[in-house]
Amino acid sequence: MAGKVKTIVAEKINPVIEELGYEVVDLEYVKQSDGMNLIFYIDCDNGVNIEDCEKVSKIIDPLLEELNPTDDKPYILNVSSPGIDRPLKTERDFLRNKGKEIEITLFSKINGKKVFDGVLVSFNEKDIVIENNNQQLTFSREKIAHIVPIIKF
Repeated sequence: MAGKVKTIVAEKINPVIEELGYEVVDLEYVKQSDGMNLIFYIDCDNGVNIEDCEKVSKIIDPLLEELNPTDDKPYILNVSSPGIDRPLKTERDFLRNKGKEIEITLFSKINGKKVFDGVLVSFNEKDIVIENNNQQLTFSREKIAHIVPIIKF
């Protein structure tokens, strides 16, 4: 059911959000303590604030009512910013972080390590390349659990 809901919503609602000037970074349909939640994580070049989330929510709520992706099963709509430390998932995320420090966590250890950090040098559909201590390290995307930016304050 969750996959079906996400597919329907992504096809019909994501384009509306993108027309408003936002990028849908992630979409979840998950059970939480308060019941089922349909969560849109949005972003834009200038970042996202509470007003942006409210604007998007007000526009898509009636569209979701009409679309009825959950077949009348109740859910809570959430529109949220993904946060500055969100995992890198989209090409836009990688472009925005090229030349910046990132942390890569692998599914399995390589030479006794699962976590690597360095400057994002390049990326493509298959590989991520970082530089650490003047050494370039290449990781296959299929072996990567997640990638996050390193935030320094």
